[in-house]
Amino acid sequence: MEAGDEHAFRDFHTVIPEQEQLFVKNQIKDGSLFKLWMNDPEFSEHLPLLAFVDGRLAGLGTLHQRPGGWKRHIGEVYFLTHPDFRGMGVLDTLLEEIIDLSRHRGLTKLESSVNGERKSAIESMVSAGFCELVRLPNYILDMQAQPHDYVLLGMELVAPFENLGAGD
Repeated sequence: MEAGDEHAFRDFHTVIPEQEQLFVKNQIKDGSLFKLWMNDPEFSEHLPLLAFVDGRLAGLGTLHQRPGGWKRHIGEVYFLTHPDFRGMGVLDTLLEEIIDLSRHRGLTKLESSVNGERKSAIESMVSAGFCELVRLPNYILDMQAQPHDYVLLGMELVAPFENLGAGD
């Protein structure tokens, strides 16, 4: 991601269906999330990956890594695909890249939490090697206070030997 991607980033989030917007964790429409990420030019804690198809932003994947603490070896991943590009392998490509980058950063585990309605995203993540660790019925509330299942997915990584000390 680079500074010139801000317009595409904002436009991307305007086409996400309203029902899905109820689950977006960060304020993205006002541009504050983009600015936060761009203020860390090394992307040391938040690594956003954008997938473009014919000049249009087709998907977003992010890897969040803690610089220290008891979960520093675990990366958190989030994904969102443009409605026009779903089912075309965009999520699979972003997943592959983030998994590879995670290994090179010395991470040994990945996790992702989603609402239970994201069935195709869950299927893609399972195909990439994630497994469902926890499913809690009606555990989370969307922005309209409606209950939904909480799903935590996890993946064990084998990092390249030369990167095993990263994060210490």
